[in-house]
Amino acid sequence: MKIYFPQWQGAGNGEHIEAGALTILNYLKDPDFMEIPLSTIPSGIVDNPTFQINNYGAISEQLKRFKVLLENEKPEKLFTIGGDCGLEIVPVSYLNSRYSNLGVIWFDAHADINRPCDSPSCNFHGMPLRTLLGEGEPTLSSLLFSTIVPEQIHYVGLRDIDEAEKICLEYGNIYHPRRLNLSELVALLKSKDILQLYLHFDFDCLEPNEYDKTYYKVPQGLRIKEAESSIKELHKHFEVVGTSVLESIALSQEELIPIRGILNLLMT
Repeated sequence: MKIYFPQWQGAGNGEHIEAGALTILNYLKDPDFMEIPLSTIPSGIVDNPTFQINNYGAISEQLKRFKVLLENEKPEKLFTIGGDCGLEIVPVSYLNSRYSNLGVIWFDAHADINRPCDSPSCNFHGMPLRTLLGEGEPTLSSLLFSTIVPEQIHYVGLRDIDEAEKICLEYGNIYHPRRLNLSELVALLKSKDILQLYLHFDFDCLEPNEYDKTYYKVPQGLRIKEAESSIKELHKHFEVVGTSVLESIALSQEELIPIRGILNLLMT
């Protein structure tokens, strides 16, 4: 199943995230993408969070729509154009409920593993993995199909980590190398008997000198060719049952030119 879900509220003000998702949708020109409607609850004002989460009402409402769609359709695979990283709690928890040992590959400059009480920003796009671990805001637990365990999480491109997240990564012994070692990653996944993968791809994992149309720009990231090679190699060794492309803020087709290879690998 192909999903277009331009959720931006998980990023606070979320400037250009919705428009960036639409740019990708227009590039792909694939009529099979189904749209998840966004909430009409007023959002973007980030000085009065609920449960220490900005735009909580809108996020919870539209994520419920996503969950209901998957409950009804029961797809075997999921491919999502987003949107901010907070939307991942629905597709990852869904696929985790279908496959007995799903590996989660998190291409991202950020760990996205804060609890609301630890988050400096109160923006939900920094909390999805902690939510998926069953350690997030309790009122969002009903949105999950299942919870994951730390051993399922594997980071690629991680380099901007909050202090509370560092503790979580170390305590959970979560794979988070400073630099990509693809053969090491493949061997580790195989040692865990992982057969299926979910590939989360936030474009801020990339080196901004090569692609800077991202919501955050973090130096010393993955080269585009590295990212493409990684995706190809993971496809070679494992069954990829879900992918996402998130937090690009490109507003024109020309601005997508550097990442067309990644889009084609992940969404087609």
